Amino acid sequence: MIEPIETIKIFQTQPEQIFAPGEVIFRDGEKGTEMYGIIKGEVEMYVNDKLVEIIEEGDIFGQGALVHENYLRASTTVAKTECKLAVLDRERFLFVVQETPIFALGVMKSYSSRHRRLKSVMEALIDT
Repeated sequence: MIEPIETIKIFQTQPEQIFAPGEVIFRDGEKGTEMYGIIKGEVEMYVNDKLVEIIEEGDIFGQGALVHENYLRASTTVAKTECKLAVLDRERFLFVVQETPIFALGVMKSYSSRHRRLKSVMEALIDT
């Protein structure tokens, strides 16, 4: 199965973006019109100003805003290291989901895995 990052690199219509360490990629509450795939580097994800995950090379993020009616971001992401990101806008995202069902499954798997990791973090916080 081709990984979602590889599909994004194939279908992206704009150049890859570079972010310096500490640079904000997007903020909670902003309108989101793009999703990202990490070609190189690591990205920190914050919810309510708390670090909840470090997203690594080869993974994708930002897809949640593309499927919600209000397109709003539910987290803030910051480059932990220098990052090279592939970018897929909403129009291309919808095209690729429709034309490449395996991409849609990969996106769902990434989203589900992130949810499971966040659930584990929340459970650990509640237990302490």
